[in-house]
Amino acid sequence: MATNQAELVKALIDAGVHFGHRVSRWNPKMEPYIHGKRNMIHIIDVKETIKGLLLAKRLVAQSVQQGKDVLFVGTKRQARHAVEEESRRCGMHYVSERWLGGTLTNFRTIRARLNRLEELEKLFETGQIETYSKKMKATLGRERDKIKANLEGIRKMDRMPGLMFIIDTRREHIAVKEARKLGVKTIALIDTDSDPDLIDLPIPGNDDAMRAIELVVRELADAVIEGKQGRADKADSGAPAEHPRRRSTRSQFRAGEEPQGQPPTEGPAPVEPAAPEAVASA
Repeated sequence: MATNQAELVKALIDAGVHFGHRVSRWNPKMEPYIHGKRNMIHIIDVKETIKGLLLAKRLVAQSVQQGKDVLFVGTKRQARHAVEEESRRCGMHYVSERWLGGTLTNFRTIRARLNRLEELEKLFETGQIETYSKKMKATLGRERDKIKANLEGIRKMDRMPGLMFIIDTRREHIAVKEARKLGVKTIALIDTDSDPDLIDLPIPGNDDAMRAIELVVRELADAVIEGKQGRADKADSGAPAEHPRRRSTRSQFRAGEEPQGQPPTEGPAPVEPAAPEAVASA
């Protein structure tokens, strides 16, 4: 992690984060983030990159401190290793092999496949797989390896993530659509050929440079660790003890009423003693 902003800027420039795509491939919506062009290649404004990165770090730290999870998505060859390493370091979920359609919108089926993976691994660990034929062992082994390759990063994800970080939104367009459909906030490293309107917090930069991707992912992973530390400090700082659960006004009102469907019970009306004159005349 860069100790200060000046070192971070220098590291990003050395990594080539400011190089965009060719001018002919640009998306006009990226114009506010482009500094100029050189040799028919767009140059990204590093000030906008730093601004987006700092905002993203703040958002990640706040989200993690509130108890939300972050999902890192990067399946291209340049990003795969960095996403896996940094996600494991900060203890968050990741998708680095292939984004399966419905990973978020059809999460129940994904969980079913993860349960199947646990069943297969149990077969191999206990040695029960030896009771199967050689052909069946090979088939089950291939099935286990395939599920593990695609879903290993989200194996412990038992709820929807509160935030998604995506590298190259053009390649991961299905992930972007699913996140928008479910209302999951998105942060993305976008190049000059991407659409920033699809992302809640874009970080303009070169999404093809391996060193630039590693720097950005490392900064966000550090923000995750910082958010977890803040969550732990908040728990250790003597949070107020939980009070007994209060009943809502409606429930209190209902508790004071008679049981529904029964008429209110009233005692016998008091009988006034008859006047002496009335008794004598009778």
